[in-house]
Amino acid sequence: MHHQRIADVDVAWTEAGAGMPVVFVHGLAESRHTWANQQSVFTDVHTFAYDLRGHGESSVGFGDETAEQLSGDLIHFLEVVTGPATCVGFSLGGTVVLGAAADRPDLVRRAIVLGTSSIVGRSAAEFFLGRIAMVKRGVDDDFRAALRDDTAGAIANPAVDIDAVTAARLDAVGEGLGYVNAAGAMARVNAVPLTDTLARIRCHVDVIGGELDSFCPRKAADLLMAGLFDATYWEIPGVGHLMNIDNPDEVTRLLGSLLKENVQ
Repeated sequence: MHHQRIADVDVAWTEAGAGMPVVFVHGLAESRHTWANQQSVFTDVHTFAYDLRGHGESSVGFGDETAEQLSGDLIHFLEVVTGPATCVGFSLGGTVVLGAAADRPDLVRRAIVLGTSSIVGRSAAEFFLGRIAMVKRGVDDDFRAALRDDTAGAIANPAVDIDAVTAARLDAVGEGLGYVNAAGAMARVNAVPLTDTLARIRCHVDVIGGELDSFCPRKAADLLMAGLFDATYWEIPGVGHLMNIDNPDEVTRLLGSLLKENVQ
């Protein structure tokens, strides 16, 4: 693991492989370990997976609960650590990647986003605000039960150990400050959608959806595709929102084929 102060955050990340840089950005209530399978397999590219502010082993810094700040964090990471790179983001991480691609086309060569939405509806915003209220009372049994329910609802594969996945997510949440910051950022996308952001992106974007994703359904991908200048849609069959847990082999296969296009 690497650890460095970047702007106001002590950032933790892991890196592996050699070659073209690829930066992975995880989702809400996750950490860099989300991408461990890909980092172990993709040895022909130089992969970096970092913990978002307040998640995993990164400090929260002065979080302002905006997607713009989280995208700025990615930009700082690219400036300080990797240089121009292909950026891969899941869910919240996809929102982060899209913002960075819009603001710094010189740093984001290509974007790959999984389970990502450009608009957060009212019910989703209320969900995030409800979870924020719970965490502000403490990461207690009520929140742990709620996160388990959220996790179960995002996984279609009956063979997945929901309790083990929930435990890993709780580990990433820690004291909850980063969760509150990131959930607040996502809730704000209800009032400030990414419509204008999408219009400013000029790199190629691969949009990956899960066939059974109820958190970010096909309609969300269609809105992304309609707003992006240059994009391709891919769908992974039989998976819910947490597709990299539902079927990590298929996610790795698809990402590997897309990254191979960049290497050639």
